[in-house]
Amino acid sequence: MGEILGLGITHYPGLSYKGNMTRRIKTLLADPLLPERLRSTENWHPTMRAQWSTDEGAAHSDKHRADLIHYFRKARAELDAFEPDFVLLWGDDQYENFREDGIPPLSLQAYDSVDVQPWAGHQRGENVWDEPADKTFTVTGHRKGAKHLASALLRDGIDVAYAYRPRHHPLGHAFMNSLLYLDFDRKGFTYPVVPFAINAYGRWVISAHGAPMTPSQAAKLTEDVLDPPAPQPWRCFQVGAAVARAITASPYRVAVIASSSWSHAFLVEKNARMFPDTESDRRYYEALRTADWAPWKSTTIDEAEDRGHHELLNWFCLAGAMAELGRTPDECVFLESWISNSNKVFAVFRP
Repeated sequence: MGEILGLGITHYPGLSYKGNMTRRIKTLLADPLLPERLRSTENWHPTMRAQWSTDEGAAHSDKHRADLIHYFRKARAELDAFEPDFVLLWGDDQYENFREDGIPPLSLQAYDSVDVQPWAGHQRGENVWDEPADKTFTVTGHRKGAKHLASALLRDGIDVAYAYRPRHHPLGHAFMNSLLYLDFDRKGFTYPVVPFAINAYGRWVISAHGAPMTPSQAAKLTEDVLDPPAPQPWRCFQVGAAVARAITASPYRVAVIASSSWSHAFLVEKNARMFPDTESDRRYYEALRTADWAPWKSTTIDEAEDRGHHELLNWFCLAGAMAELGRTPDECVFLESWISNSNKVFAVFRP
């Protein structure tokens, strides 16, 4: 019988770089299509206004960074205590490995290993570890475990793709950032990794070329240029349940990890792409915290798109797996941030 540890984390890019993590707000304030009422902080939600304060979010950014690092260290401690045979990591590919020549809804990446240079060609500034641009990380895979999962899922009616080597990019940032943050103190990450890519961006995966959107940028993406939708969230919930069954029937100890922030401000059209849908995030968080799986197993892709919950599809997989196992989270925390683009959630489901 296999054993499963469940973790929920984020791969928020801002944590990788030095400086104020809330500077996107200044870009939005300069955008000509931002509604005029939002140019004045007096019209912001009180929490958003307090986080921006008189220092353009600097103090909030520092606290948010410290909180994220704290919870990543806790997640790593859980991982080390569990000692998995491999890590299954649900993440999204944003026009990195998958492009115009094929967008699989679901894909297991059964790599032997890949070499990744996360800082090569980046223009966001200095990374927080002061690592050089040519710093190379070797990420070891677990092909045997990935093949077992692909076989079990296909037998269970889950039409998952699989690959033995990358196509356009060795490892998208959703996966690589997760590993960088789980090894924040650079003591080494030796666990084999099986990336499980979810096409979370759906209608924007090719049309937006992976770029965050301001109102002006989004206005260019008319319906005739958008792509087909992402998988249904309720189907991702079913995928997670099937993964739990496959691992339980295997000889492996596996940490299953969902990686994403929750509603992304730049995807929430009803909020002028300026702040996340915190109300919806809170509802799903309470349901997760209490193992109330009803909203998790019934959400449609239209509802997810309206709430900016595109990347939450990764967490729908985790929720489905934990529901299948009858788990309630042992630890769960909601980090509310109106001005860093997204709220973050960390969760631990111990065996």
